Amino acid sequence: MNPLHPKAVIFDFDYTLADSTAPAYDCAGHALTAMGLQTPPKAVVATTIGLSLTEAFHRMFPKEDRALAAEYYRLFIKRADEVMVDGTVLFDWTPRAISALHAHGMPLGIVSTKGRFRIEAILGRERLLDRFETIVGGEDVPAFKPDPHGLLAALRRLDVPKGEALYVGDSLTYAETAKRARVPFMAVLSGTTKRDEFNGYPVVEIIPSVAELPARLGW
Repeated sequence: MNPLHPKAVIFDFDYTLADSTAPAYDCAGHALTAMGLQTPPKAVVATTIGLSLTEAFHRMFPKEDRALAAEYYRLFIKRADEVMVDGTVLFDWTPRAISALHAHGMPLGIVSTKGRFRIEAILGRERLLDRFETIVGGEDVPAFKPDPHGLLAALRRLDVPKGEALYVGDSLTYAETAKRARVPFMAVLSGTTKRDEFNGYPVVEIIPSVAELPARLGW
């Protein structure tokens, strides 16, 4: 199958469709300050968005133990319940691109480490929730990406073979997820990952953002 003629498109959420930098930095700062740890610069915290919170903590503090990671998780989530939905904004181009794909009858899904209930709330606020046939969030999977469980679950729900879908994401975690699931992957550069970092992964194409996706699919 030509990967630019998929039967379904599945997206990551953070830095692919939306920007959660501000609330994620708020949550990280809230948690780390309470723990007596220094909050890294916003650019460093941004590189952890999309990872599980345990992995994010160890990325920032590789020498700290699991107990501290668990406390970071607890405090981050508590603050996220207050600020994450309201503070996360869709990229300007997201509504137009998603609406274009939907108008052409393309089945759409989302697979993210972010909580599904948060994604649904954000998309509901933006009146885009009904554009997606399935959303798989962090609470729906036994293991986080790059484990392919969530992506494969979305494919089953969409009833589309893995080789006939396109997964779109902004980081190496998502490239690895697609590779493990054997799903064609398109990279976007709207996150913190640079173009040459995708070298070595089987990427269909690298585009600046989801804004270009409808045109790349021939629309």
